[in-house]
Amino acid sequence: MIALSLAEITAIVGGQSHDIPDPAVRITGPVVIDSREVKPGSLFAAFAGEQVDGHDYAARAVEAGAVAVLAARPLGLPAIVVDDVQAALGALARAVVERLGTDVVALTGSAGKTSTKDLIAQVLQHHAPTVWTPGSLNNEIGLPLTALRASDETQHLVLEMGARGIGHIRYLTGLTPPRIGLVLNVGSAHIGEFGGREQIAQAKGELVESLPPADQGGVAVLNADDPLVRAMAERTRARVTLFGESDEAVVRAENVRLTTAGQPSFKLHTPTGCSDVTLRLYGEHHVSNALAAAAVAHELGMSVEEIATALSEAGTLSRWRMEVTERPDGVTIVNDAYNANPESMRAALRALAAMGRAAQAQGGRTWAVLGKMAELGDASLAEHDAVGRLAVRLNVSKLVAVGDREASWLQLGAYNEGSWGEESVHVSDAQAAVDLLRSELRPGDVVLVKASRSVGLEQVALALLDSESEVTGR
Repeated sequence: MIALSLAEITAIVGGQSHDIPDPAVRITGPVVIDSREVKPGSLFAAFAGEQVDGHDYAARAVEAGAVAVLAARPLGLPAIVVDDVQAALGALARAVVERLGTDVVALTGSAGKTSTKDLIAQVLQHHAPTVWTPGSLNNEIGLPLTALRASDETQHLVLEMGARGIGHIRYLTGLTPPRIGLVLNVGSAHIGEFGGREQIAQAKGELVESLPPADQGGVAVLNADDPLVRAMAERTRARVTLFGESDEAVVRAENVRLTTAGQPSFKLHTPTGCSDVTLRLYGEHHVSNALAAAAVAHELGMSVEEIATALSEAGTLSRWRMEVTERPDGVTIVNDAYNANPESMRAALRALAAMGRAAQAQGGRTWAVLGKMAELGDASLAEHDAVGRLAVRLNVSKLVAVGDREASWLQLGAYNEGSWGEESVHVSDAQAAVDLLRSELRPGDVVLVKASRSVGLEQVALALLDSESEVTGR
């Protein structure tokens, strides 16, 4: 972050200094909440969580080089004491972003946020120094920590914003007001918590409501192919740019096709021209993500040629999201186990089917190792049943449903769609899935592993890539 003195930080957060020998000392390292991540010159923010209290690690942080601790109580260490550490962290982030004057790009959506954020970041890096959300740190703590990584050289700040209820995105945009706001889609993720897709749209649309008006540079980048997103144009004062397949979209793809490996190729159209793109990512669903990234890059002044080159070079930055690894024996493992909802599950299955076509022609098989999609509420049975049915319709060779009730719904959907024999199987846990796969996989097979984060199915993928490892349990 930009070098601020402890006195400046104390004033920004409205805190009180305790045991600070020199208030003029500056923070020159990162702001962190994990004492293991402290670097010389850091500021350590001590959060009191349900299981761990960061204040208990404050001394360790100072020993490791932290200049001071942002704390809720005096510690007998150099500290800035505040009433609310989270609010103070947010206030500090807003102050830093305002001083830098960097272009803030914020994005949200029910599916594809992290993949799209990673694409935007890699494309904009071709244009100017860029800081972006690592992984999925898109909440009220992760977002300010990301913003505080920006420095005087940073020209673009790309921030993923998640929501688990009405008002969450409004809060986040208050911490780091964006100039460009991107909404990808409105799907079923967290529908059990929100109560319906209209409520999800209400929450996601808080992003475009936060944007400055068009005459002050505000731009809302909206998915023209999602009616609930397209309707958000009425909720913003910003200029609207549309992406997608619709005739209304000014950033769109033509001649979309998949390579034999399942990677999308298309002709990218923007208001300044067109250029060919072949993604290194897997699955046709990434075309929409790429168009969203292209629309943002276009608004920030990149040429279509620059955008196409950057998109074609971009890879996966965040772990366990369509990570494709071929084992020495010719088995391909697709680890997409970071999270799952109905939309992303369907997209992953279609990507598996595309990747498996070449393999099946050579005698290989496709395996879908799937687990629970969480937080679907009353829609859970129907959605799991539908995913099981889709696996059969896509001619996935083997479905392995892992877990309890929801896994049985996956398997039942496949059975009712026409799965027979051992084409679909229900196993109790991740270790049982690993044992089954190790005994049956053969060269040329392609294995997709996907479930909600709470299930921990990444352990299946990791164990299959390491023949000696066992599932550790959760």
